[in-house]
Amino acid sequence: MASRPDQDAAVPRVTLSTGHAMPVLAFGTGSSRTPPDLADTILHAVRVGYRHIDTASFYRTEPAVGAAVAEAMRSGAVASRADLFVTSKLWISDARPGRVVPALRESLARLSLGYLDLFLVHWPVATDGGTQVGFDMEGVWRGMEECHRLGLARSVGVSNFSAPKMDRLMSLAAVPPAVNQVELNVGWRQEKVREACASHGVVVSAYSPLGALGTAWGSDAVMESSVLHQVAAAKGKTVAQVALRWVYEQGVCFVARSYNRERLEQNMAIFSGWELSEEEKELIATIPQKRASQGEYFVSPDGPYKSVGELWDDEI
Repeated sequence: MASRPDQDAAVPRVTLSTGHAMPVLAFGTGSSRTPPDLADTILHAVRVGYRHIDTASFYRTEPAVGAAVAEAMRSGAVASRADLFVTSKLWISDARPGRVVPALRESLARLSLGYLDLFLVHWPVATDGGTQVGFDMEGVWRGMEECHRLGLARSVGVSNFSAPKMDRLMSLAAVPPAVNQVELNVGWRQEKVREACASHGVVVSAYSPLGALGTAWGSDAVMESSVLHQVAAAKGKTVAQVALRWVYEQGVCFVARSYNRERLEQNMAIFSGWELSEEEKELIATIPQKRASQGEYFVSPDGPYKSVGELWDDEI
């Protein structure tokens, strides 16, 4: 079973169902505007204490992540590969039986790594030759289990899975998913998914914990929340720090993307020395709820998902 984060580490860690420890804070590399010096920024993040790096085939950032990992070891920023936790994801074009293991091997080649710490199914969506086809959950998961058996991925999991999809996956999995990475923040608390994952011992990881403001699909529900601004002013913290602290206090891990070095260090400062009061948490609980990442590009009258409600099993 998954455990609560270890409070003693600089960046706390949570023990996954596989027995491996995952840092609760990850450096995110998914962006429509990836900087040319991404590898240097990742290396700086490692030097200030980040130990978890999140990438994906779709992000096209795996080479930069691999370069940063290699330089972190060469320069002594970390003692060995074992000191870093690297996550990547299976894209929808490879989410078919027979393509999972080859796709992971291709990711590992781009990363110049021998294994991933965590490999996730990016979406419960599949394409073949550019055309969306039915998602074969069992067939894809058997491929993920093979990645784990071969030692290519120490833990395997999913992303963007609703509570019903988690229940279905758990019913057929020989190797259970260790993580479900989903959109989660004060403006979209994901209570159904969190409850389902908790019942199965699956760790929940949040992407867009700050709402992805500035992206095509992002929301201002976090960074422009009057509630968070009020709490931040009272605490002497930034709005982002309050938002991330709230996620952390929910027992949820999170992927925070920032290429600003000052903000990277501010993100590290949420773990000790302060916490949200019950009154502040009650205030935050009044923030209206709305999913920002709708996945509408996976919805089509002729496709497997004919509505956003079908994609998310009405968790919208």
